[in-house]
Amino acid sequence: MRFARLAARSVTIETVSEARSHGGTQGVYKHSSAATGTDMVFSVFVPGGERGPMPVLWYLSGLTCTHANVTDKGEFRAACAEHGIIFVAPDTSPRGEDVADADGWDMGQGAGFYVDATEEPWSPHFRMWSYVTDELPALVAAHFPVAMDRQGITGHSMGGHGALTVALRHPDRFKSVSAFAPIVAPGQVPWGQKALGAYLGPNPAAWRKHDAVALIEDGARLPELLVDVGTADPFLDTELKPELLEAACADAGIALTLNRRSGYDHSYYFISTFMADHIRWHADRLA
Repeated sequence: MRFARLAARSVTIETVSEARSHGGTQGVYKHSSAATGTDMVFSVFVPGGERGPMPVLWYLSGLTCTHANVTDKGEFRAACAEHGIIFVAPDTSPRGEDVADADGWDMGQGAGFYVDATEEPWSPHFRMWSYVTDELPALVAAHFPVAMDRQGITGHSMGGHGALTVALRHPDRFKSVSAFAPIVAPGQVPWGQKALGAYLGPNPAAWRKHDAVALIEDGARLPELLVDVGTADPFLDTELKPELLEAACADAGIALTLNRRSGYDHSYYFISTFMADHIRWHADRLA
């Protein structure tokens, strides 16, 4: 693996694939995770050229997704190459025959909700909070030319929830935060209530540290947020409820740019349309 050879390695990374794109390298990599106790796969785009350490934008994906959804359909590479931003996309959950799963698509493998589960049968492997906040950043910092003092984070749907909550609980780490169609108040909507109840137990008080609106109500602060939602998103009124984030940010004095995109849905057609706008917004704050 070309980039891994540049640094001393304490964790072995296996190259799944690498391809030239927009003058840089789009790679997919696998490693054994101490956080989840499973192999984990993630993708990294590194712009080309002799740029030195570059800012990094973390992208957290939504329900049913892997790293591959945004990697294949997100249309981020041209903008990242232009602005010199490394783009990292992890998986959404641990996977494997020995990993707990559920019959529905909104629980279990592919639906980790970026929490460290405390309840059986999820707690042995579903530790996505530790994975995306500690283990993966350390791994990426050791193997890729990232400037860890210039980090941004974004995500879609369940991953938008993850991006907002990670940033609200680590405000000194991230210089820019955005989201596409995020689940802003999982404690108040069916997707979140089902997942948080299963992973963290039945007491809603335990959910608040993984709920962006609740975190803001409880005092968490960020200078500004960028959020895009589609007005034709079928989940807008039942699962996303951006008006709750809008009200919480107004009460807290957080500068929220909330774009309601007319006619757009929840899909990657929506995300890819506005991805370059988000990357440009992050670039201005990561420069």
